[in-house]
Amino acid sequence: MKPGAGPGSADGVELRERIRAAALELGFASVGFAPAEPPAHGGAYLAWLRAGHHADMRWMAREDAVRRRLDPREALPGCRSLVVVTLAHRDDPGESGEALVARYARGRDYHDVFEEKLAALEAVIREADPESVSKPYVDYGPVLERDHAQRAGLGWIGKNTLLIDPRLGSWLLIGELLTSLAIPPDDPFLPDRCGSCNRCMEACPTGAIVEERVVDSRLCISWLTIENRGPIPEELRPAIGNRVFGCDICQEVCPWNRDPTPVDRTALEPGRPVAPPTMAAWAELLLRLDETGYRERFRGTALARPGRDGMLRNLCVGLGNAGDAASRAMLERCVADESELVREHARWALSLRDA
Repeated sequence: MKPGAGPGSADGVELRERIRAAALELGFASVGFAPAEPPAHGGAYLAWLRAGHHADMRWMAREDAVRRRLDPREALPGCRSLVVVTLAHRDDPGESGEALVARYARGRDYHDVFEEKLAALEAVIREADPESVSKPYVDYGPVLERDHAQRAGLGWIGKNTLLIDPRLGSWLLIGELLTSLAIPPDDPFLPDRCGSCNRCMEACPTGAIVEERVVDSRLCISWLTIENRGPIPEELRPAIGNRVFGCDICQEVCPWNRDPTPVDRTALEPGRPVAPPTMAAWAELLLRLDETGYRERFRGTALARPGRDGMLRNLCVGLGNAGDAASRAMLERCVADESELVREHARWALSLRDA
């Protein structure tokens, strides 16, 4: 930006549109600009933590992390603007076979894709102002991304807590670029277009959406099968069905996802099969792998997150819920696994046959 040019000047607007065009050219589905101010729903975030809804994700409640989530200037001193971008992932069920995997996780790890594209966008900003400082964030960083996305005009936060773009629906992932550059903000998205619809809340099989825009992670299938490092509570296992990694139910029933505007959704395509199509075949593979082998097999994909034992735990639950002969044979092998986590879930799954 030219010396002396304010964020609302013609030069500022021209810069904003240049960055927006560059972001779209890089393959982002949408881009918006927000001021570096405390998020509007910071109080709701604190209440969510106090209620223990973050489960054992202790990093979310760390004092330094909370401080940065409540003010982006704590994450990047001198921050003046946030460039908020989205990546669209597949919005069709695809060939998932009988092992259901969340749609965003059927390709490349979105963190890697965001990092590549945000680095390229950061270069555009540095070219505009070589003295500017920027910092990229995906969901591993302490930023209330959906709050900033709403303030940047990209949509509203639905009752399932996900960002909903009125054009693109919610099959989106969010990234941010914090920058010291002063960029004119976009108008925030203010309407709440969920209205009286409660389909996401009613459809959640574990009742994880405990009230509008409040998800208890301890009940959420995504947390239970991905971030959770311990056993899945027995009373929740039947509701998981064959969802072995994550869950899309609250998005599948959302009316805003019925007919989204066509957009490029290929950014996360893997170029190779990510996982075996059936639970039995997947369990067969994991029984032959140790943790190192698992990490290597699923490197570059989101499926590396739960680790070998966590994924085999999920598969035991899915195989138990399936109830067929092939599943029983595989579960009998899982009972002899070295991991007690796996053995316990396999025993539970087999007990369903004997009840």
